[in-house]
Amino acid sequence: MRLTAMTDYSMRLLMYLGRHPERLCTIAEIARAHGISEPHLMKITHRLAQAGWIETTRGKNGGMRLARRPEDISLGAVVRDMENDLALVQCLGGTSDCILAGQCGLTGIMQGALDKFMAHLDGYSLADILPPAIPIQITSQRTVTGCDRSTAITASSTLPSISETT
Repeated sequence: MRLTAMTDYSMRLLMYLGRHPERLCTIAEIARAHGISEPHLMKITHRLAQAGWIETTRGKNGGMRLARRPEDISLGAVVRDMENDLALVQCLGGTSDCILAGQCGLTGIMQGALDKFMAHLDGYSLADILPPAIPIQITSQRTVTGCDRSTAITASSTLPSISETT
């Protein structure tokens, strides 16, 4: 089974937004980051917004962000929304003209495989595929009226902190 480029790019877009929760992201920056054409990404953005996975804001300062927390975005649900046809074989599509219809055990086997594949994806969320936040430590030394003071700043994508020692 092979997922479409639309589903692949949808996952990339969601991952990008998940890595930048603090701001609106633009189609242009995501297209550059992933080497995807902007018109194609516009279609994907529209479809993800219609499905309720992302929120979009139009205008000069517009962009997009996740509509839900990454933990609440099921990979299986996104795949179901983005794929037009998950039928592994023609007889699963509902409009089969197969001469073996009703006499073949392949349909049940393929449906079982698809069900297990989707159940596996349902066990994961967008949070599971986001790279971990990497803390950055910046240390500066400064003198304040004859007193040495060291400032350490630790920043991550979730909880920045500042500590001072004398």
